[in-house]
Amino acid sequence: MTQEQWNAVDRYITDLLAPDDEALAAALAQSASAGLPAIAVAGNQGKLLHLLARLQGARTVLEIGTLGGYSTIWLARALPEGGRLISLEYSAEHAEVARTNLARAGLDKIAEVRTGAALETLPLLAKEPGAGPFDLIFIDADKKNNPQYVEWALTLSRPGSVIIVDNAVRSGALVDENSTDPAIVGTRRMYELVANEPRLDATAVQTVGTKGYDGFLLARVVS
Repeated sequence: MTQEQWNAVDRYITDLLAPDDEALAAALAQSASAGLPAIAVAGNQGKLLHLLARLQGARTVLEIGTLGGYSTIWLARALPEGGRLISLEYSAEHAEVARTNLARAGLDKIAEVRTGAALETLPLLAKEPGAGPFDLIFIDADKKNNPQYVEWALTLSRPGSVIIVDNAVRSGALVDENSTDPAIVGTRRMYELVANEPRLDATAVQTVGTKGYDGFLLARVVS
């Protein structure tokens, strides 16, 4: 199995089941034009987030890590009338690109992008009347802080909430207990936290495709 074959399979699936429409394609193009890193979720992964949000019956979504807003569009489109999405983005430049993309998609009244380090904006969000609890929380930011993000996700959730953590396999480097890479260390600590957290019921899935070899962690808040 090769990256070329993974790419071909992803294209086949995406073309049939999750094709980019004008707004999604424009979001990717605008992100590339602005020089954002090409690390947005793949189209079929965006559709998975969309379906998980709909299966969850989510009315409120928190996203940690916006980038150019591609995944934000997929998630916001899953919300019913009156739904709300808050996305937290460290980079002011990235946040502005995302706001433009959300407005083009007609979602700027549903999805709000807040700028700043998430570990600084999350405590403010937790104190904000009516901000939570969130029905679904998608974590896709700097991996070294994944344990703290999961802890804040628990604070901002309720029993029944779903927490999704992207890039949770790291091309298999996840199993390297001697790694000093902050992303690997943070991801491993996140797994340990989840495994020992009685309020969470979780699993993780390995994936291959246009984003390479990776995976995601899926957890449900049980109490």
